[in-house]
Amino acid sequence: MNTDFYRQDIVLENDRVKLIPVDEGITDELRMILHDEEITRYSGDRMKNEEDYENYIREMKQLRAMKQGYPFIVIDKNRGGVAGTTRLGNIHFGNKRLEIGWTWYGSEYRGTGINKACKYELLKYVFETMNFNRVQFSVDHENARSQKAVLKLGATQEGVFRHNYVNADGEGRDDVYFSIIQPEWKEIKERFFKEYLTQGPVV
Repeated sequence: MNTDFYRQDIVLENDRVKLIPVDEGITDELRMILHDEEITRYSGDRMKNEEDYENYIREMKQLRAMKQGYPFIVIDKNRGGVAGTTRLGNIHFGNKRLEIGWTWYGSEYRGTGINKACKYELLKYVFETMNFNRVQFSVDHENARSQKAVLKLGATQEGVFRHNYVNADGEGRDDVYFSIIQPEWKEIKERFFKEYLTQGPVV
């Protein structure tokens, strides 16, 4: 296991979005976002009260400390506010693969292009800095909006994993899996993310 990875304070940024480690970015804005039931309906979490929120934040912080994932806060640079969260998880250094997911945005940020800007920075980091071979995405089989968003990244749909996770109500749920692999990244970057290739360095 590459313990140095979890010790790094990784900050990813372009003209539209800035991603910072969770420990640096817990705000009341994030609290309001996570209380949105539309966000958590396809997950194993529910944010019904303050205790739920505190437990979720504690778990996110523990992920990095326990070397089980690397969560980020997503900041919209156009508005200067917290847009949501995202994460690198299921990280396997030996096999050079991981999953990008656990991504939630507030209602006012959905459909604004911030997800694409965020995923570009994550994909670029995984393929060009970490030099990994595979990035996968898993989406609840009923979450059509998120499935479309993943396809817009150039990912390939692979199949359905039945009863792949248990939601907050204890129900076994099916996931649709997608992936992008290293040999595809250059072409995908030029085809699906060309607007970011002409941006100057972020200062």
